[in-house]
Amino acid sequence: MEIIYIALLVLFASLIGTMTGFGTSTIMVPVLSIFFPFSQTLLFVGIIHWFGNVWKITLFKRGLNWKIILGFGIPGIVASYIGASLSLQLPEEMIKGILGGFLLAYTVFLFLQSRFRLQRGIMNMIEGGTLSGFFAGIFGVGGAVRSVFLSAFDLPKAVYISTAGAIALFIDTTRLITYVKGGTQLEPLFFWGMIVFIPISLLGAKIAQKIVNRIPQKYFRLFIGVFLAIIGIYFLLALV
Repeated sequence: MEIIYIALLVLFASLIGTMTGFGTSTIMVPVLSIFFPFSQTLLFVGIIHWFGNVWKITLFKRGLNWKIILGFGIPGIVASYIGASLSLQLPEEMIKGILGGFLLAYTVFLFLQSRFRLQRGIMNMIEGGTLSGFFAGIFGVGGAVRSVFLSAFDLPKAVYISTAGAIALFIDTTRLITYVKGGTQLEPLFFWGMIVFIPISLLGAKIAQKIVNRIPQKYFRLFIGVFLAIIGIYFLLALV
């Protein structure tokens, strides 16, 4: 039964993660970390997230923007290694609380200042890549931070999703290697369940591909904001 529950979680997370650009980890890490050791959760969800990035790139490959990918990805790789190395040393609740407050503040700003745009400057890319890479490494959730910066660029939907996936692929590869080198291993349930979980993540991404094309561009930015707010509230409530 556990495999069925986890498979349903993977399907839902892949669907929402692909549509919003967050990645599956933003949903899966908070849920699975309640029931499983945090280190194993990071490794397992990181593997699923890695494949989710491959699906995004494959399904929306016409939207790849390599300037943004490299601008975010290079600093993200370095920051991801640092975050992953610290993942078992710092209190995750504190970091999640800070992230939750930041996401809520940004979402309020997004709705009040709907015309706000970040220019595609190198400094904004470096900042976004560093923050998202560090948070991805330290507690497995970097997609929400990355979405803050990418959504502010107001990119077309296909560009947003595929570019977010390519950036995350660089970051996830780095942190997965760091977790494994640090001695983290998957328990049998996660290991053998990959036979089911990986195809399920592709199914979720395919469903998202059909749905996201029905969302008008002008509503897509607000759609992202709603999920950012939900994630922020979750992290803050976890502190209570």
